[in-house]
Amino acid sequence: MSDLIKIAVDAMGGDGSPKKIIDGIIFNHRSNKENFFKIFGDEEKIKKILTNKISNEFYEIIHTKKVIKSTDSPLEGAKRGKDTSMWLAVQSVKDREADIVISAGNTGALLVVSKLNLKMIENIDKPALSALWPNKQGMSVVLDLGANIECSSKNLLDFSIMGASLYTSLYPNDKPKVALLNIGSEELKGNEIIKETYQLLNEKKSINYDFLGYIEGNHLMDGEVNVIVSDGFTGNVALKTAEGTANFITSELKKTMTNNLLGKISSLLNISNLKKFKKRLDPRLYNGAIFIGLDSPVVKSHGGTDYIGFSNSLDVCHRIVKGNLIKKIKQNI
Repeated sequence: MSDLIKIAVDAMGGDGSPKKIIDGIIFNHRSNKENFFKIFGDEEKIKKILTNKISNEFYEIIHTKKVIKSTDSPLEGAKRGKDTSMWLAVQSVKDREADIVISAGNTGALLVVSKLNLKMIENIDKPALSALWPNKQGMSVVLDLGANIECSSKNLLDFSIMGASLYTSLYPNDKPKVALLNIGSEELKGNEIIKETYQLLNEKKSINYDFLGYIEGNHLMDGEVNVIVSDGFTGNVALKTAEGTANFITSELKKTMTNNLLGKISSLLNISNLKKFKKRLDPRLYNGAIFIGLDSPVVKSHGGTDYIGFSNSLDVCHRIVKGNLIKKIKQNI
C-alpha cells in the first residue's frame, strides 16, 4: 500500500452519488492497480455497490452521513461542518493521509473548504481553476475557469507558471507553450492588466515553457499553444461557449443523420468516422478540473458526468501525483 497513490474521494458529491462515484472507482481499478482509494461517505450505501468488486487492500471507507448539498451556497456548504464527506476528504490531504482529493460536489463549496483547510503555495496569491481542453494536436491546459473574476498581472503570471507546471506533470514529453487569451493577437490589444502580463512574460525568459504572446478565441483549438491563460470571467465564458458549441454540433449532426432514409444510409456508411467524431467531442474524456495554487492538489469532477467521466478524472488525479505537480510549481515559482 505504501507504493500506491492515495486518492481521497468524496463519494457523496454530484448527481447519482454514491453509485456513480463507486462505479467510477471500480471501472478505473480495472485498468490501474496503482491507486488506493480513501472513500468518504455513507458506508452502508458504498458497501452495497463496492463489496467483492475490488480487493479491500485497495480501499478504505470512512463513514459519514453528512453531505454538502449542490444547492448550498459556498459559505452554507462550509458551515455544514467538519464531518461532511467533502470536508473530511479535503482534511485527509491536509493531514497527509492522502496525496490528492477529488469531489464531484458543489464547486464553490469545494473551493472554500479547500482554502480553509489547505495553505497557499508560497508567493502565490490566488488559486486558479484549470482544466483540459482538446485541440487539433492533443490537449491544452486552460486557466482560470471561474475561481477569480478579477485578476492582477501578478495573478496571471502565476497562472502561467502553474499552468505550465500542470501541463508538464500531465505530458512530461512535451514542452508547454503559453499564451494569454485576448481580443486580438497584436501587442497593443487588450486591457492594461493583459498588456502588463504580456510584458512580464516577455521579459521573464524561462527554460520551463515558451511564451507565444496572445491567442484569440477562434484559435484555441489550433494546437499551436497548449497552456491558455485568462482571468476567471473570460475563461469561464470561453469554456461554456465551447461546451455549448460542441453539444450543438453533435446534436445537429445526429438530427441530420437520422431524420430521413438518406441520412440513415449515410450514417451507416460513415459509422466508423462518426464514432471517432463523437468520441473526440465526448466531454467525459476531459473531465476533471484542478484547483492549483494550494499546497495540495484538489480535483473537481463535473457533477453531471457518469461513472466513465469520473473514472477519467481519477486518471487525472493519478497523473498529477505521479508528475509531482506541487513540487514543479514550487520550483518554477
